[in-house]
Amino acid sequence: MNYCSFCGASVSRRVPEGDNLPRHVCDTCDTVHYQNPKIVTGCIIKWEDRILLCRRAIDPRYGLWTIPAGFMELGETTHFAAARETYEEAKAVVKIDELFAVYNIPHVSQVYMIYRAHLESPDYAPGEESLDVRLYSEDEIPWDELAFPVVRASLERYFESLRTSDNRPYVDDIIR
Repeated sequence: MNYCSFCGASVSRRVPEGDNLPRHVCDTCDTVHYQNPKIVTGCIIKWEDRILLCRRAIDPRYGLWTIPAGFMELGETTHFAAARETYEEAKAVVKIDELFAVYNIPHVSQVYMIYRAHLESPDYAPGEESLDVRLYSEDEIPWDELAFPVVRASLERYFESLRTSDNRPYVDDIIR
């Protein structure tokens, strides 16, 4: 950040009075510009004994597989954003069942909130951000072609939870 979004003056990084972390602070009006982690929300979507994955048509990680997920928009709830992202990426209508996992990813300043969901019907198709959308059983998942470590961790934990009948929300950190 170079300029204040309030008055347009230059900003510098310093610890504001009463704070304990360096922030971007306007050199003229003293406005503090906080930068906070982004919330990513998505779904592990079930249809019968398979889950829905999308092959990315955008960077980063173009051509690799992921669960439908993306950044929340202002004014959304996490579950609404997860359902919206699913429709945008897979043209699928889902019913959100419950919170599955929260992953903290501090090195990219993101928090993932992943829900369990199920398809309302077997209708799905690639959206603008997807090259392909498919249903996979656990043994069919292209494990070596998953887009992000959080996707792999989520899917591994999901299938483990099915075997153990442990449906409690899971919290973990993804560290480089």
